[in-house]
Amino acid sequence: MREPMIRTLLAKPLDGAAIEARSLEIIDREAPPHQFQPREWTVVRRMIHAAADFTLADCTSFSPGAVDAAIAALKRGSPIYADSGMIRAGLSLARLRAACPAYERERILCHVADEDVASQATNERLPRSLFAVRKAKAALDCGIAVFGNAPVGLLELNRMILEEQVRPALVVAMPVGFVHVVESKQELMTLDVPWICVEGRRGGSTLAVAALHALCGLCHE
Repeated sequence: MREPMIRTLLAKPLDGAAIEARSLEIIDREAPPHQFQPREWTVVRRMIHAAADFTLADCTSFSPGAVDAAIAALKRGSPIYADSGMIRAGLSLARLRAACPAYERERILCHVADEDVASQATNERLPRSLFAVRKAKAALDCGIAVFGNAPVGLLELNRMILEEQVRPALVVAMPVGFVHVVESKQELMTLDVPWICVEGRRGGSTLAVAALHALCGLCHE
């Protein structure tokens, strides 16, 4: 009978932390040359780890000072707006509390499933993500906005930045898809707010969560 592959691991045990550390070592060794600053690379490396995709290094960009702005916002416990329930569920409270002990689950906002948001979206025949961002306006001013799903939500935030002087501490701009995705990111990258962006159609909640977790880790280096 053929021996199951798990026997190799059982013979030389590695826990989750050791597997993660080895994975990051492999990424550092196999990554192509890049121009990221060390702390920027920490973020991109974590995203590569989440997706097993080295080409993320080719399409991830940072505004000047974005990492510093993110660390400052996390250390003061700034509210976090998530554009999907998946991001809200995926963000580790333990990692956030390592950055600022004041973090509670209630400081991670996601309004896309709220009844009033759903009703507005139905009445006006527009995506719920637009009205969810509007509802979060107070938290978005000096807060952290995390997009992995909803380009229309990002477009609405861009409008609020331009027309209502909302100033997020950081925008993690990684919505994924084919409609309104590219232009939402391109517009954000022209605005005078800190941002981290996966350019083009690519993105997703997993990458957005990975980026924020990496930033949490940088808070206590």
